[in-house]
Amino acid sequence: MTVQLVSTQPFDDQRPGTSGLRKKVSVFQQAHYLENFVQSVFDSLDNLKGQTLVLGGDGRYYNRDAIQTILKMASANDIKKILVGGGGLLSTPAVSAIIRKHQAYGGLILSASHNPGGPEGDFGIKYNIANGGPAPEKLTEAIFARSQHISEYKILSGEEFNEIDLDRLGVQSLGDMEVEIIDPVNDYADLMSQLFDFDLIKTLFSEGFTMVFDAMHAITGPYAREILENRLGAASGTVINGEPLEDFGGGHPDPNLVHAKELVERLFPVEGDAPDFGAASDGDGDRNMILGKRFYVTPSDSLAVLAANLDSFPGYSNGLLGVARSMPSSMAVDRVAEKMGVECFETPTGWKFFGNLLDSQRINICGEESFGTGSDHVREKDGVWAVLCWLNLIALRKQSVEGIMRAHWREYGRNYYTRHDYENIKQSAAQKLFSDLRNKVGSLVGKCYGDSDIILADDFQYTDPVDNSISEGQGIRILFKSDARIIFRLSGTGTQGATLRVYFERYEKDADFHDVDTQAYLAPLIQYADDIACIKDTTGRLIPDVIT
Repeated sequence: MTVQLVSTQPFDDQRPGTSGLRKKVSVFQQAHYLENFVQSVFDSLDNLKGQTLVLGGDGRYYNRDAIQTILKMASANDIKKILVGGGGLLSTPAVSAIIRKHQAYGGLILSASHNPGGPEGDFGIKYNIANGGPAPEKLTEAIFARSQHISEYKILSGEEFNEIDLDRLGVQSLGDMEVEIIDPVNDYADLMSQLFDFDLIKTLFSEGFTMVFDAMHAITGPYAREILENRLGAASGTVINGEPLEDFGGGHPDPNLVHAKELVERLFPVEGDAPDFGAASDGDGDRNMILGKRFYVTPSDSLAVLAANLDSFPGYSNGLLGVARSMPSSMAVDRVAEKMGVECFETPTGWKFFGNLLDSQRINICGEESFGTGSDHVREKDGVWAVLCWLNLIALRKQSVEGIMRAHWREYGRNYYTRHDYENIKQSAAQKLFSDLRNKVGSLVGKCYGDSDIILADDFQYTDPVDNSISEGQGIRILFKSDARIIFRLSGTGTQGATLRVYFERYEKDADFHDVDTQAYLAPLIQYADDIACIKDTTGRLIPDVIT
């Protein structure tokens, strides 16, 4: 085998988004496209020669082909060793855990998270650094800058080249590089057993507790089966849609009330009984949805409950250090932090913004409203971890999901919360809407809508308290005197068109008003948002595509 220098030209669309580079599969299949980006990553890393990397993905279409290409490039770039998940599979939180356990230099994750898969679907790639977390903005900007000037990339060539057998555990070689195919589940499952009381959860299942975990034909099927069914004794068949498929079975692997339809129907049956507990995870395993018997837990409420009870779990017996949430997430966890006397940080959307806070031990739990929750055990959000938190809590409290949630509301009050997504709208319309919003944001303070004045309106800016880096233009915030908020953001996870996300929140202390339908309770705010941003007139959309 020889190292070949392949001439290439830059692509102008390789700026990583909220979590890596995501495009249609057909874009990544263009000649040199994947190679350009991977070489740009390698060129942007210091002292890469002789290091160990982790590599794996969520099993979506093009995953195996991309891994073979990346391995050939890694060897050509003098990387010493790569740990690859068996079958090319690794969940995103598992990659983080493996990087940390094996003290690897970093890792490449092949996923487009919750986006659809298959030949007509999406593909993605992102780089995680040595702490196990997503590359910070400084590095992603360096990668993009390099991609705009790249003229060649390195790759192994030669007729004698044999592809690495991704399904055979053990060590293989590729040029001078060692490739170790590892069990994709064991390291992660062992870590979970250290954080939670598995014996207590086993007892819960042995006493007849029932649940359904919907893996959505994505990456968490093998993890959930090993942990829930094999190690914790949940009934066979607890995990549904558990086989990872390249097209996710034709579904959309996004664990919400719309796309996890089969799970929702089981927990909210028209007639008959429902399981005690339901959960789902997404394409790469970093998101979660929590359901009780005919009861839905918002991600923001889930974060608040877990923060309030974190010291109940063996791996967190030292207590709550601090909390963080993305700016659009509800302020429910803020009330927990205030009562418990710990810091609460409001960050931009994107898990990378939690990394410094976790590494500096300012926080040990964090979350985003987009169904992501995690802690300092890794540096990614973690869907299976969140499910185990709830199982451990249910086993301890001997209460239903609804009972736990209602008790929390009685103590802290309820933050009514919803998100409205307008998907695949024209880029021009989205840019006009935000341009108009930014132009008027300075004049909104003091204006009255309904029975409440606006007390703050801004384009959110975040200063990292650890390294003082500044992130601007992170979304429009509008806060009302009546403990209510409206947030406007353009999503950074789509691959075509634009997705407008509008978030609504209002706090209610009185327990007598904790049973109002969420959309009805927030209806005035929903109208105010259209009045302020002219959503219908600008986008042409009368209703959102997805409500969560």
